[in-house]
Amino acid sequence: VVRVVTPGTITDSAILNESQNNYLVGICIAKDTIGLAFVDVSTGEISATNLSGDDRLARAKSEIGAYQPAEAIINKAGDDYIELSVFMRERFGTIITDNAKRLYEYDKCRDNVNRAFGDDAGKLNTPELIVAVGVVLSYIEETQKIANAHTKEIRVYSKEEYLELDLNTRRNLELVESMRNKEKRGSLLWVLDKTKTSMGARLLRTWILRPLIDPVAIGNRQNAVSEILKNQRAADELAELLSGVLDLERLVARAIYGSANAKDLRAICNSILVLPEIKSIISSFGGNAFNNIIKNLDTLDDISEILDRAIDDNPPFQVREGGIIKDGYDADVDYYRSILTNGENIMRSIEEREREATGIKTLKVSKNSVFGYFIEVTKSFVNEVPDRFIRKQTLTNCERYITEELKNMETEIFNAGDRLVTVEYNIFQSLRQLIADNGERIRKTASLISEIDVYRSFADVARKNSYTCPDVDLSTDIIIKDGRHPIVEKFVKDSYFVPNDTTLDLSQNKVMIITGPNMAGKSTYMRQTALITLMAQMGSFVPARSAHIGVVDRVFTRIGASDDLSAGMSTFMVEMTEVAEILANATAKSLLILDEIGRGTSTYDGMAIAKAVLEF
Repeated sequence: VVRVVTPGTITDSAILNESQNNYLVGICIAKDTIGLAFVDVSTGEISATNLSGDDRLARAKSEIGAYQPAEAIINKAGDDYIELSVFMRERFGTIITDNAKRLYEYDKCRDNVNRAFGDDAGKLNTPELIVAVGVVLSYIEETQKIANAHTKEIRVYSKEEYLELDLNTRRNLELVESMRNKEKRGSLLWVLDKTKTSMGARLLRTWILRPLIDPVAIGNRQNAVSEILKNQRAADELAELLSGVLDLERLVARAIYGSANAKDLRAICNSILVLPEIKSIISSFGGNAFNNIIKNLDTLDDISEILDRAIDDNPPFQVREGGIIKDGYDADVDYYRSILTNGENIMRSIEEREREATGIKTLKVSKNSVFGYFIEVTKSFVNEVPDRFIRKQTLTNCERYITEELKNMETEIFNAGDRLVTVEYNIFQSLRQLIADNGERIRKTASLISEIDVYRSFADVARKNSYTCPDVDLSTDIIIKDGRHPIVEKFVKDSYFVPNDTTLDLSQNKVMIITGPNMAGKSTYMRQTALITLMAQMGSFVPARSAHIGVVDRVFTRIGASDDLSAGMSTFMVEMTEVAEILANATAKSLLILDEIGRGTSTYDGMAIAKAVLEF
């Protein structure tokens, strides 16, 4: 067995969704803490977080909901284990491995983490985090049959770093998929995704699900978008060049795991060849984000030079059939190829030489399937045959001989094909190892390229949809002039989308109560406020004439009526648990969208609940 394929360890691009990560999650449940480690084996991306406190289970579900793992490794520890397992299996169809006790040995996990991340391992500051990360590393090594799991630098994050979005909010605001048919079309991702690379599409999805809460970082992204908007010609050239960049992250991962073929290496080469042009275009852009990219973007010229000289422009899929290496790259390859293509010519030249040397005019070199190559001399010239000729066969009108040179040449020709394939395969393996050895360099470049791609996508959408750059600061005000719903306005092509203002703060405008008839646009208006806030905090421009957004720490939504029969909860019960969770976790800096609160019960009870929640 050379490799075990499981849902969370697939590296084959043909099976994976190119615009979405494929996560494996390691879960370590302790008494008061849950450690989570998410890894995408196909890109080497790894993130970890530690959850403690009374709401740790709800937050664990929320985190898992953001990553939607294909596979989970979990330790059996009480009710939390049962609840998380059922949640993952039913909500995302996650395959659960819960019988891997061998992977949960603390010392083994710690050694794995230290070996994989060196000094960076210090970021994992709790036993639960060390075990969660160690477990996924061990599992990858077991399934991929390699000594070290291929992972990027580890990212350990806490809830203070990103705007927190729970499962309901992601679903209700239709951030990455529509509520009705679970497709990308009709979601915010659908509106914003004009990326040209698979890597950019995956990064954009991550940014949408993890908006920032640091105004400086948000400002850096906005400046990058502004730089591209200022130069339309450069933006168009960038789009064209980025279209030629293939999925470097996954291609490199395949090289590291030893499953890349020659076409993959050629794809890496072609993608790297456009990097100098991309760097040259962005070198005219200013701002912190682009300065950082320009400084750190390695154009990998040494790697592209070797690959371009070595790998054929259109190599075969199979790596053991030859035809991979270009002429002129390797002397042995050229030699065996020349033997294969010039075998007959070589035999003709031997024939000419032997005629001259012996003076036998009728001497000729022939071959058959029984004897291979031989020299044929007619009976009348047999006395003139030199001693170095070895008699092979006697016929009625001629004698057949072989010589040492002919025998050696015959062996060379017959073996040239096999030797050529072997030599080409060995060179291919060394080139694949070259990619693996430089994996970290290529990955860093790939992540910078995906960043450029997302900025360009934001700029493209802003220009086409008349978005504006919002002011984002640490105040507690949300002031939007002529705001529009980014998704709904794309569907009302033939009529005018009526824009609206929003003013929210912590003094006179703490609460807005929206009333009106059905189909008046109440829900659209409420959702657009939340979406504009989220777009501003992910660094995108927003659909409004102007917007001033004081950073919010969480967005909560309570929208629509639905029951959860599998959990034995009525529509009203679902609504009340959601509201209870919002009231327990909302802070002064949270944005709450409550659509028809109390709708799941009678009019008077519903009004009483709505009034009580508002007053609270």
